[in-house]
Amino acid sequence: MDSISRMQRKAAGCSWIVLCAVAATAQAAEADLVARGAYLAKVADCAGCHTAGPGHPPFAGGLAINSPFGTIYSTNITPDPVFGIGNYSYEDFSRALRDGVAKGGRRLYPAMPYPSFTAILDSDVEALYAYFMNGIKAVSQRPPQTALPFPFNQRWVFRFWNAAFVKDGRYQPRTDRNEHWNRGAYLVQALGHCGACHTPRGLAYQEKAYSESSTEYLSGAVIENWFAGNLTGDRASGLGRWTETEISTFLQTGHNSHTVAFGSMVLVIENGTQYLQKEDLDAIAHYLKSLRARKGRSSYLTQAAPVSKISTGFPVDAFERPGAGIYAGFCAKCHRDNGTGKTPEIPRLAGSPMVLSDNSTSLIRLMLEGGKGPATRHGPKPKEMPGYAKELSSREIAEVLTFVRNNWGNTASPVTTRDVYLLREALQK
Repeated sequence: MDSISRMQRKAAGCSWIVLCAVAATAQAAEADLVARGAYLAKVADCAGCHTAGPGHPPFAGGLAINSPFGTIYSTNITPDPVFGIGNYSYEDFSRALRDGVAKGGRRLYPAMPYPSFTAILDSDVEALYAYFMNGIKAVSQRPPQTALPFPFNQRWVFRFWNAAFVKDGRYQPRTDRNEHWNRGAYLVQALGHCGACHTPRGLAYQEKAYSESSTEYLSGAVIENWFAGNLTGDRASGLGRWTETEISTFLQTGHNSHTVAFGSMVLVIENGTQYLQKEDLDAIAHYLKSLRARKGRSSYLTQAAPVSKISTGFPVDAFERPGAGIYAGFCAKCHRDNGTGKTPEIPRLAGSPMVLSDNSTSLIRLMLEGGKGPATRHGPKPKEMPGYAKELSSREIAEVLTFVRNNWGNTASPVTTRDVYLLREALQK
């Protein structure tokens, strides 16, 4: 009997060890899933939209998003059961993320980029769900409620909007491309939802394309009074002269030899892309370099023939041109007489895709408000550009920007006084 008792105790001990091992394995797997979800949330820049701003609790919502139809406030996506998503099942979470339908059937405005997120794979949705339920702190805070005027407050119409414009379905790898390219395409099209800002929209505010099958995709668009640049292979206004390494460096640091990030892209880099693994940054760069050029009206001569210069470094006739004197007085100290800047801290203007964009909205806004580059772990200390809304008139800003867009090999359409005046008015509202 003693022998049997000892065997039973030993068996019970072994069972307990096995159960503990299974529990530890399950906990480790859950921790890994939460960690992967945290990484994917950075890829998707969830904090960028669902955090009201510096000093506000992460993911608690309340960020004001300006749309053509009025102000839309982002929602609380912490696991708070009252004001957040704490009572969401996995199915509820997946439906909100990929179909644009919140728990209870309320349809979301497409300021939430579910038209892109519909392509996210099930395994990544599971990781995101684990992170938002178990990896972040619940915040009991009700963000401001979106209240658009009629008829834009009729959310039921998005059932038909979705049917017309959203290509529902998970990302399908292209068999004629390698794994590296497909990883980049997936990150850009789905999790990164780059098209939500960089793809032009139609009359119904729908993205005109969701993949590289159209040259409209990632060809640049105005959003919240910024122009999100052309990411196609155009050699003037796009990424045609950038190498894959330069694209990766820009996404990691916000700086490279061509430009410095500005506007909304600063937050995207600070909150998201600077934390991406190198292989993912490289995959994104590889995919972007494969995009066919969406040719704009501007051009850049990389070997523009120098002409005789005066002591300022400008051509002899430069000061006869409108805007040249303003550039010498306000811009040349940092961006230099020849427009080469002081890279990587201060961007060059000669050959800058932003300078050569068909749409000059971002240039005008930077002249009016100024800006500051992103602060990243591996990038240089960001420099700040002052705004000149008070010092310079709309005509003077138009003239100096036209000068910049048509000097040092740059050739682009002029900026008009009306362009500056209208944006100045819009920013003051």
